[in-house]
Amino acid sequence: MENLRGYYRLVLFLVLFVTAADAGSSIPRPEYPRPQFQREAWLNLNGEWNFAFDFDVKGYDEGWNKDPSGLDKKIIVPFCPESKLSGIKYTAFIPAVWYHRKFTVPENWEGMRIFLNFGAVDYDCRAWVNGTAVGRHYGGSSSFSFEITAALRDGENDLVVCALDDVRGDVQPSGKQSRKLESRGVMYTRTTGIWQTVWLEARPQSFIESVRIVPDLDNRRFVLTPVINNYRRGMEFQATLLNTKDRKLSSIRSAAVSGIARALRVSQPRPWSPDAPYLYNLKFELIQDGRVVDKVKSYAGLRKFHIEENKFFLNNKPIFLRHVLDQGFYPDGIWTASSDAALKADIEMSLAVGFNGARLHQKVFEERFHYWADRLGYITWGEFSDWGGSHSFADPQGVHNHQREWREVVMRDLNHPSIVAWTPFNETRGAANARFEIHRRAVKETVDLTRALDPTRPINDCSGYVHVETDIFTVHDYDQNPETFRERYASVAPGGKDVFVRFPEISAPYEGQPYSVDEYGGTFWTTEYTSQEPAGSGRNRWGYGKTAEQVEDLIGELTLILTDHPNIAGYCYTQLTDVEQEVNGIYTYDRKLKFNAEHLKKFFGAPAAIEKSRN
Repeated sequence: MENLRGYYRLVLFLVLFVTAADAGSSIPRPEYPRPQFQREAWLNLNGEWNFAFDFDVKGYDEGWNKDPSGLDKKIIVPFCPESKLSGIKYTAFIPAVWYHRKFTVPENWEGMRIFLNFGAVDYDCRAWVNGTAVGRHYGGSSSFSFEITAALRDGENDLVVCALDDVRGDVQPSGKQSRKLESRGVMYTRTTGIWQTVWLEARPQSFIESVRIVPDLDNRRFVLTPVINNYRRGMEFQATLLNTKDRKLSSIRSAAVSGIARALRVSQPRPWSPDAPYLYNLKFELIQDGRVVDKVKSYAGLRKFHIEENKFFLNNKPIFLRHVLDQGFYPDGIWTASSDAALKADIEMSLAVGFNGARLHQKVFEERFHYWADRLGYITWGEFSDWGGSHSFADPQGVHNHQREWREVVMRDLNHPSIVAWTPFNETRGAANARFEIHRRAVKETVDLTRALDPTRPINDCSGYVHVETDIFTVHDYDQNPETFRERYASVAPGGKDVFVRFPEISAPYEGQPYSVDEYGGTFWTTEYTSQEPAGSGRNRWGYGKTAEQVEDLIGELTLILTDHPNIAGYCYTQLTDVEQEVNGIYTYDRKLKFNAEHLKKFFGAPAAIEKSRN
């Protein structure tokens, strides 16, 4: 116990130390934001920007894009104006925001193509450089770039960014952002505008736009598919596989034609797994006339994740998914972690109490989080922030917005070995009314889109509620009575009758897939409130329990019902941390452990029956 407490104290110390170091830097979140596709020539634009609210959405008509002198506030990018870290902390509805800063392109970038990159901007983002429009992007969670080469001038340049945001408009996916004025229930403080790193990047006239990396453990290889921007005949693409010490293991070189797959052999494979998350380094090069014109650093994990009957398999061995619900909210940054160390620490806190992964719930996590999940062997399901207009299926535009942005999310993140499944929807139940056929078609089309983009991963179509077409059968269950909880899952088995299904009258039936209770628990304990408050109470606390010890016992009993079940393939406990008024976390909102970590680890990490049965 003392060793575990000492480990936990060390984790907190390191987080505080690195966070303090970052705070002392002139640039917040200074780390490279895209570690799986990294170029050397880049410039971080985080820090202090000029800023203005645009409550009347009049800024464009008044020419703020050409003359930003009226932007009279200051904001710290990449933190949203609702957050404390932004320096503003304004939490009412914000229909539009404007940003302005100056920058100078480094002299050694002369002759290069310059791109302006955004980790994420919520929701409708437009940008101007020196008064010239350089791009527009719709989507609050996906990453994007604008080429700004033609708009640049010598010396200092003006960058203006506008973001429009309307979580109440019924057409934009917004996740758990509250559509009421205040944060309440399971809906929290909103995020408006820039909320991830902004940076410049220099690329050559022809460059490697992307490389799809597919691990093929059985055949001892990585399958690589490059996309080349501004291809010229005679160009070659070279990929080099290196170990963790950058010693060359193998390489391939071939004509640099976009969309043509190449196999990079691995002679003595080291699989990626939670116990040994080995990552190979990769180097991609574009060669023209014998000269390297573009170079990108990357990495990959050689792992296989698949389904057989009602089991998950990792590297051809059955695995039980011990997930925790992680909503990725922070008390000081809302959707944005204060530091890279804070992202890593959330994963370490989860591992410390026995989980082996997470459902990344109603939020698209930034690439740095996936990087740490890859490094630490943390298994995740990538999920979309689909709540909002697209979740209600009330407007075809909402469905279109969902599918367009979901495509961008999948394409950005599909090379991460830690992501083993996709979840495009959560708790869809609008299907119970006259929009049933719209719901069914939208979900089916989204599943088809996801399979086309990435046929290597299984899909959890609509987590927990009304399934349409799914590889993983999931249910949500917050029953706090272990006896009725146990009875509900007694019949779960391939071919079993009366298997528990949420909304069975409209959901697709269970057909022998891996069965996961991917939300359960929701059990709370706080020192301030020790009993369940009635629905609609002023404090709006959610959960159940009286003392910490009683709650630990209850969580343990519910969890062991699932791990001991021979036909349940995984669980997802709600949740890792408290979020604002929702106080059912293992940790508080400011990341303090509520319970006995050693006790929690005994049942969250307990051997699972499905792993011990036949392979």
